[in-house]
Amino acid sequence: MAFFYKQIKFRFFELLPIFLLFFISFNGNSVIDLRFFSINIHYILVYYWVLRQPNSMTYGFVFLSGIISDVVYGFPLGVNSLSLLAIAAAASYVRVVTVRITLLNDWISFIPALLIANFIYFLTLYFSDYSLSYLDLFKDSIFTVIFYPVLWGIFSLMLNFMRS
Repeated sequence: MAFFYKQIKFRFFELLPIFLLFFISFNGNSVIDLRFFSINIHYILVYYWVLRQPNSMTYGFVFLSGIISDVVYGFPLGVNSLSLLAIAAAASYVRVVTVRITLLNDWISFIPALLIANFIYFLTLYFSDYSLSYLDLFKDSIFTVIFYPVLWGIFSLMLNFMRS
């Protein structure tokens, strides 16, 4: 009975990142929008789980989540998918070249990944004649980088529950 309970707990924590990914996509709240700033949780979620637990968040799920977000937000299809796949690709590269797992390494490597994803996001919306506020995109990126360590800690606790 204890083994069965442990298997259910392990499977729940293993699928929790996917549930969070699709909950964020279907809900349309990939951005925590506070009064003065907002944080893009979608990018942090994809970056962390592709970096630390690539088996639990595959590229197919990331792509499908981006397509769902595009439909919910009313963007042209593929805008969020390309951005999220750029984040996932950067995380995969960092996973290969990283020797030691630390918050500082992940945080510093998240900055170029976010810049690349925002550049792709900007280009795809620019070429599809969709209006975009550059200042809001910049401000959201800054606060996403600042908020990364908080979610890194929460996701690390979840990862420890998965392994125990």
